[in-house]
Amino acid sequence: MSELVQITPELWEIPTGSRDDMRVPARVFADAELVDAIADDLSLEQLTNVATLPGIVGAALAMPDVHQGYGFPVGGVAAMEAPDGVISPGGVGYDINCGVRLLACPFSEAELGPRREALVHEISRSVPAGTGKHSSLRLRGSRLDQVLREGPRVLVGAHGIGTDEDLKHTESHGRLAGANPDAVSERARARGADQLGTLGSGNHFVEVQRVTGILDGQAANVYGLHPDQVTVLIHSGSRGLGHQVCTDYVKRMDGALARHGIMLPDRQLACAPQSSPEGKAYLGAMAAAANFAWANRHTIADAVRHAIARVMGQDIAAEVRQIYDVAHNVAKIEDHGGRSLCVHRKGATRAFPAGSSDIPRAFAEVGQPVFVPGSMGTSSYVLAGEPGSIEQSFGSACHGAGRALSRTGARKRIQGAELRRELEARGIVVRCASNRGLAEEAPLAYKDVDRVVAVTERAGLARRVAQLTPIGVVKG
Repeated sequence: MSELVQITPELWEIPTGSRDDMRVPARVFADAELVDAIADDLSLEQLTNVATLPGIVGAALAMPDVHQGYGFPVGGVAAMEAPDGVISPGGVGYDINCGVRLLACPFSEAELGPRREALVHEISRSVPAGTGKHSSLRLRGSRLDQVLREGPRVLVGAHGIGTDEDLKHTESHGRLAGANPDAVSERARARGADQLGTLGSGNHFVEVQRVTGILDGQAANVYGLHPDQVTVLIHSGSRGLGHQVCTDYVKRMDGALARHGIMLPDRQLACAPQSSPEGKAYLGAMAAAANFAWANRHTIADAVRHAIARVMGQDIAAEVRQIYDVAHNVAKIEDHGGRSLCVHRKGATRAFPAGSSDIPRAFAEVGQPVFVPGSMGTSSYVLAGEPGSIEQSFGSACHGAGRALSRTGARKRIQGAELRRELEARGIVVRCASNRGLAEEAPLAYKDVDRVVAVTERAGLARRVAQLTPIGVVKG
């Protein structure tokens, strides 16, 4: 912390000269209060370690929701020269393409009325949640290979799940190029074969919300959001398949460090040149897991629509629109300033501004939607990417509030049953696989999402468009 220098009210830096092995500075988007919170864990040390990686350009970056992770901090962004810089599984994370999808419903909270509890219950019945839960859509062999290679477009064509319009409103159309199912181990394939359409555990959720504030009328109108509207936010990833891919390649790259002449301050940063056999294999496996994650959220969204149909009617469910789906644990090859870079975003969302060619045409005048979830009892936000993200953070913004307490620390502060009563007293319907898991994800375990979003906006990375307040939640 003694090396941290304030550059602007929202940007802090650990200069390159702070350590002999740093190749670039380490920068944090935060205000003074968030900086104090960061001091409670090892995220700044981890960020400084990232600044030592071969091929890194610009700076190692941390978003306002940063907290300690595996190797890289969660909320970290790092861009590496392509193809000669490194790729690091720890810079993507164990839940490859964990991300968020927002659905806009054609009815208000008032129109939903007393059917709110029935809707949350139907969603909990339709979307398997919790550790070890399985789906009825079981994929093996070539059918799984298709999803790994092509993502959710296979589900639209072969299974009638979701729509082509959903694909248009998904980052990268739900498909990373270069996916290689052969680079995904049999163990990873077995773990994911019956998990498509399942929520998982931890901080994953399906949250029913209402729009309680419009902060940018033009963008809200383009996105299709209006006051008191009901929305559904889906947060999940690649489940056991992605976790196993990360496990496999951390081990493989750790064993190849000496051969590539790479010295690391932390073995959790295990990496390899993108052009190496290990790097190419991981990029192919990571892309396959990312495609699986998009297919997973796509399938969950379809189940949510069916739940809405049972409660509100088929005609109403047919009008549920997908606003967008964004990844926040992924590495992507992108052009920045005429340079081809491999941008690692771990707990960070792509936030491209208006005019970007890589976002849906419908958003061209207002910028890409960015979703920042709260935690059950707190607001979530819809933001829009700003030009400052390109200038400062390789087109990135925050992805949530960011943990302030460990899961163990949260359980020491509150019991799940007590939290459930508190939320329900506030009119939030709760369905959760376990009270233990509920306590671990209590709002008190997270930073102030309002502060995180305000810093993101003042820093020029993304601007607020709409505020969403929970009325029901299904937790893993």
